Amino acid sequence: MAPEYAQTLESLDPHCLRDGEAARLLARHRWRRFAVLGDSVAEGLTEPVDGYHPLAFPDRVRAELAAVRPELAYLNLGRRNLRVAEVHATQLSAALAFAPDLAMVICGANDAMRPGYEARADAVDAGLTAIVRPLQRTGTEVVTVSLFVMPAYPSLPSWLGPAFSRRMALLGRRLAALALELGTIHVDLANHPAIGDDDHLTGSDGLHGNGRSHAIAAAEVVRRLARAI
Repeated sequence: MAPEYAQTLESLDPHCLRDGEAARLLARHRWRRFAVLGDSVAEGLTEPVDGYHPLAFPDRVRAELAAVRPELAYLNLGRRNLRVAEVHATQLSAALAFAPDLAMVICGANDAMRPGYEARADAVDAGLTAIVRPLQRTGTEVVTVSLFVMPAYPSLPSWLGPAFSRRMALLGRRLAALALELGTIHVDLANHPAIGDDDHLTGSDGLHGNGRSHAIAAAEVVRRLARAI
């Protein structure tokens, strides 16, 4: 069953789905097998926020797709702490065996967060291409995501360095360019207007998204999928 949004803080949030919006946007969607590959964001690591639905955004997207097609099969392979090469090595074969017609690939942040990403960025792009292209060759439509980029991450450990935001912004730009080259269904959250709101989008660890950011991400994915239908 799709999440209900009426009479909640989420229902008043201008960046989130309205009650019934996803059902209307996805009413004619064609997908029957949905896979998610990636890191902790793909896995669904989040922190609840009062007034927002607790599901992580990949699971929320699944719920909205399944509300239209209850027979939808779903496989989430996401695991925290993985870099792009590790996602390729540990998840791609399982994803291909599942034979999805829609896949969402969310990774790269664990590569970009570490100092020296700038020198490795081409290799990260090549690794992402090595995940996306085999899926596309089987007829899978692939969704890619550039994550929210905060202007500062004051709660993070000092070893990540003061340029953390800059590296994450570079990842976002490179992902958007790569998506255009590969022809993926791209959801660009890196410069989302909610980033400037007073409400925080990260949880207590200062890095991973909280319930509000997952609600906004789910809305953007649903709306982007609707444009692809």
